[in-house]
Amino acid sequence: MALNLATLKTRALTALVFVAVMLAGIFYNQWSFFILFTIIQFGCWWEYFKLIKLIDPHYLKTFLTIAKYVLLGIVYISLPCVLMTDLYSQSANLYNEMGWLLPMLIIASIWINDTMAYLVGSIIGKTPLSAISPKKTWEGTIGGAILAIGVVTWGANYIYTSLNINTLLLISTTAAITGTLGDLLESKLKRMAGVKDSGQIMPGHGGFLDRFDSLLIATTAVWLVLFLYL
Repeated sequence: MALNLATLKTRALTALVFVAVMLAGIFYNQWSFFILFTIIQFGCWWEYFKLIKLIDPHYLKTFLTIAKYVLLGIVYISLPCVLMTDLYSQSANLYNEMGWLLPMLIIASIWINDTMAYLVGSIIGKTPLSAISPKKTWEGTIGGAILAIGVVTWGANYIYTSLNINTLLLISTTAAITGTLGDLLESKLKRMAGVKDSGQIMPGHGGFLDRFDSLLIATTAVWLVLFLYL
């Protein structure tokens, strides 16, 4: 996969605005955090039902079909947002009111994994990862995960020496791996719906689901890992 400089420029400019909004919501206070993830949740729900309508145009005809897709949406979208809020509360209790810390570790792992997978795959990627997402390569996926785990674990441990390195490894590894699975899941939904992007709110990045597909799955996975092992 050749490195497309025009696409990279568009993605980078959009990402700057996106990152600024995300960081403001995450770091300002607990209410900005709640508002941010409420907006994310509703945006994802809107695009989810647009995809479902394309996948199954008759889904509104029976109560059971509606209930099935609503239940799937709750597990896929609402549950991760609730668990992210819970992680904020847990983090505030554990790390001197730094409620943003655990959520930010997950988000940083995903952002670094996504960016590095794209760059590594663009430069040396040769082996397709899955037919679901032909542009993804094994080289990019593995390289992105290794870099994300290394940077997040080392960086967070260096800045906050009180953080347990095993906890950091659990979070970064789980987020990097399951984040990629979340990306593939959303790619499968888009393929079934016959669309390239779930929305157009972010040029170069698509819609809410395109941007938060990894985070939705990774949040649930990290919350479960922390619940079971810590």
